[in-house]
Amino acid sequence: MAQKVQKTQATRNTATLNRTHLISLLIYLLFLLTSTLLSPRNLLPFLLLNLPALAIEFWFERIGRPTYTSPSPSTSNNGRDLRKAGEPLDAKGLTEWMWDIVYWSWGNTVLVAVVGDWAWWLYVVVPLYSTSLGRSTYAGVRQGFSGVSAGAGGGGEGSGGGGQSKRQAKMEKKGGQRVQYR
Repeated sequence: MAQKVQKTQATRNTATLNRTHLISLLIYLLFLLTSTLLSPRNLLPFLLLNLPALAIEFWFERIGRPTYTSPSPSTSNNGRDLRKAGEPLDAKGLTEWMWDIVYWSWGNTVLVAVVGDWAWWLYVVVPLYSTSLGRSTYAGVRQGFSGVSAGAGGGGEGSGGGGQSKRQAKMEKKGGQRVQYR
């Protein structure tokens, strides 16, 4: 059963990598054709801003491409046995973030090929969004810590009487918590 899962993973990774390389090739050819035939484009931003996407694509190739043993007459599957299926390319977390970088680079490259060099400025959107997200997260954490320190001092917002939560105040009003010993 585990071998079937590995073969499925290997097939999925191979298809994903082949599709990724084909899309990259088509997008880069579109950019190069439009930059040479229609209107000249600056190649330096193209190289610099697509370098991370290319590095990620080669990293995916390295970790995701399945490896097979050398052919032997006793095996099927074109004479090769699966040695390693490769890491899953649809994993959450860092892998997902890396795919986002590749997709954003492709989108910007197509937009520059169609619209013009000014579209390279759209790469600024990602750091601006990240900065905004980090700032709001920092503000939320800071507010949370100020609430903790205010609650410890007895003067927190929304606390009912003497730094107690609403639940604690309600329990005290009913006569306190009753502990039952056996």
